[in-house]
Amino acid sequence: MKISFKYISYFFLFILGLSMTLTSCTDDLNVTPKDDDEFLSETFFQDPASYKQVLAKLYAGLYVGGNDGDGSADIAGLSGDFSSYLRLLFVTQEFTTDEAIIAWADGTLPTLNAQTWSPANEFLEGTFSRAFYHISVANEFLRQTTDEKLTARGVDATLKAEIATFRAEARFLRAFSYYNLMDLFGNVPITTENDPVGFFYPAQKSRAEVFAFVESELKDLDTGLAASKTNEYGRVDKAAAKFLLAQVYLNANVYVGTPKFNEAAALCKDIIDNSGYTFANVPYAYLFSADNNRNGAQSEVIFPIVSDGNAIRATGGGMSFIMHASIGGSMDAASRGMDGGWQGIRTRREFVNLFPDETATADKRGTFYTTGQAKDIANVGTFTDGYAVTKYINKNADGSAAQRNDIPDIDFPMFRLTDAYLMYAEATLRGATTGNITTALGYINQIRDRADAAPINAGQLTLDFILDERGRELFWECHRRTDLIRFGKFTGGSKIWQWKGGSVNGSATESYRDLMPIPARNIQANPTLKQNPGY
Repeated sequence: MKISFKYISYFFLFILGLSMTLTSCTDDLNVTPKDDDEFLSETFFQDPASYKQVLAKLYAGLYVGGNDGDGSADIAGLSGDFSSYLRLLFVTQEFTTDEAIIAWADGTLPTLNAQTWSPANEFLEGTFSRAFYHISVANEFLRQTTDEKLTARGVDATLKAEIATFRAEARFLRAFSYYNLMDLFGNVPITTENDPVGFFYPAQKSRAEVFAFVESELKDLDTGLAASKTNEYGRVDKAAAKFLLAQVYLNANVYVGTPKFNEAAALCKDIIDNSGYTFANVPYAYLFSADNNRNGAQSEVIFPIVSDGNAIRATGGGMSFIMHASIGGSMDAASRGMDGGWQGIRTRREFVNLFPDETATADKRGTFYTTGQAKDIANVGTFTDGYAVTKYINKNADGSAAQRNDIPDIDFPMFRLTDAYLMYAEATLRGATTGNITTALGYINQIRDRADAAPINAGQLTLDFILDERGRELFWECHRRTDLIRFGKFTGGSKIWQWKGGSVNGSATESYRDLMPIPARNIQANPTLKQNPGY
């Protein structure tokens, strides 16, 4: 049985009674009733339970794309399954890299495999719109929970104190969306609860301004979020804010041209030493099993995107998409704990070559399905071209069945303590005076020991090794695109993989593709937006 927070989110999806839609992606939230039987905001917030229900909507929105799973979409023109936040992050962070490729030829999806996308790409539009929708929900929640509004509604002091923590979590989730927008698109508008509700054109901000906003928010949240390890499972705490800020700092040279590796290393060390999250001394596979919220893996997961086969009914969203789409060929779906496969996602040969073998013998993390699969991808549209990946499994760690086989129970590990180990090591290698090479080496070998991989020595601990080790440890966890850009190997010709650039053996791509284009339809909705260079 999963924790109660999942059921709160499921409950909210069906009883909210609010149509939270955007007439354009740059409008703020328009909260209007679908019919006379549903609630207006003020009526809805008279119920003391409503505040946690809206918070649950924010968390559930990371997985599902609408108020009843796939059926009723949050965003006009984008289906609920298509516009799942986690699904779109996976599409943009993984399909564009050496870690994944998808066989489907839906719309402009093949251009993401090849790094040949354009501003007309509907998957980029979905990503842009989903993040701004999430921001809009957070903004409306913050508007509805000011001290003045709470006092006017007669909210007592105990609930007010709880709502103060809810507000901090909403601000974190808003910052998380701005981080993703900054990372993917660069220059984007900023809207907060202080902006008017309704149609207006928010001003586009520079990447540096978005960076400063996210940095300021995350620093400030250290006083508002719950102390580390004191919140409900599935909800963020102070460690999550520090972790996201460490990611921001690790990539600061990309975002604003100013290295902040000292700050990144210091934050990572603070998380490692003081957060209460601990490295999970369980087999690596436990981290990605159906019971990863309770099998010991949860000790290192700082920010999970919660999944639940019974409570979250979204066939095409989140982990359901990742699991179904990665099963095909001669794979037995039942052995993966699923009811079938969609013959979509595999990995590329260059990523397989990062491991010492293809059988997970010398490194337990190299979990590939090879039976009937060719290592080379001669035809992108053929699922059996390319090794399949079996990292995630919808079975409990002891092999017993999950709750259902159509929608998985696997929680997606958005932030893991292990990544703090890797970030600390990288920042130290990049010159952080707050880091220590011997300590960094110890962290890396702790990670490798869990995977039954051979330890390395100080001479082997290089930046190139760190990039490869990040791939081996964190693949299919929505980090690869950002990592490759930070190492200067996403575009250009310094790192080539099959079908990069659209050719079977790969080719160099244009450096301007380190930034995604502002989607054309979003520019149509807000003509004040300026397109990124090269597009």
